[in-house]
Amino acid sequence: MRADRLVSLVLLLRQRGRLSAARLARELEVSTRTVLRDIEALSAAGVPVYAERGRHGGFALLPGFQTELTGLNHDEALALLVAGSRRGVQVFGLGSALASAMLKVVDALPEGYRDTAAGAAQRLLIDPETDLLSRRVVAEEVPDTIVAEVRSAVFAGHKLRIHYAAADETPKWRTVDPIGLVTVRDQGYLLATRSGADRTYRLSRVLAAEELDEPAQRPDHVDLDRAWRERSTRFRTGGDQVAVLVRVNPARREDLVGTALAVRAEEADADGWLRLEVTFQDPRHAEWALWQLATHAEALAPPWLRSSLRNRAAAIATCYGASS
Repeated sequence: MRADRLVSLVLLLRQRGRLSAARLARELEVSTRTVLRDIEALSAAGVPVYAERGRHGGFALLPGFQTELTGLNHDEALALLVAGSRRGVQVFGLGSALASAMLKVVDALPEGYRDTAAGAAQRLLIDPETDLLSRRVVAEEVPDTIVAEVRSAVFAGHKLRIHYAAADETPKWRTVDPIGLVTVRDQGYLLATRSGADRTYRLSRVLAAEELDEPAQRPDHVDLDRAWRERSTRFRTGGDQVAVLVRVNPARREDLVGTALAVRAEEADADGWLRLEVTFQDPRHAEWALWQLATHAEALAPPWLRSSLRNRAAAIATCYGASS
């Protein structure tokens, strides 16, 4: 997000002094042209950035530059940084005002917290799929003690132990590597990994949480918006998605496709049937969908699905084959 990048740009200049556009571009992972545009935006917002030309030149802040905002503690300033990430500031044309305000917020932090402020804010994502004017659902209640423990582990980069009640399962303790926190329509989610695999946990189902001293295994930088897009569909459909290779009678194709999450690699077999790769939300969904089509479809893979359908058909045959 540009406002976050502007904050990082000012922090780099404050901490390291004069830096070239190329060096700033490497640090911020953007193009040199983007850096030059950001420098212009800072100047327009009243930030005293000046350029020094020559072989050892670059951009720097005027000595003694400091914004005028005091009295905020770390959590209060961080809350404002996170609030600044909401899309409403773009909806109402407040982007430039936000950039100026966020610079002041960062300067209000104690010096020891400034280095981590922008990084902490990037671990939180507010309403990535919700228009500011959209209707809200009732907010879920999560105890403050649990939220504080989870948030602390996310910001500190520590492993987290949670007592989690997944749907239709007995609550279990899990140790995870927390990546970030996301809220969608007033529902909170923890994005994490467990044993290297992506996991998404609904905060309202966390019964207890304990931050551990052990460092979490996670990347230093994360694009939460992208991570949420990649995980949300699988999480909301309730389980591990299953890809199935199936042959289906063309007359029943729509019955199959209508219940699937996705369809890929469709082609016709020699006998006129269609061969498709279909994605279902979980194994139970896959078995149910194929069973409904009876002999009008055949699951070719994975093997466990063929075995499950065969065993189910054999049990039905046995039941109706016995004499009354």
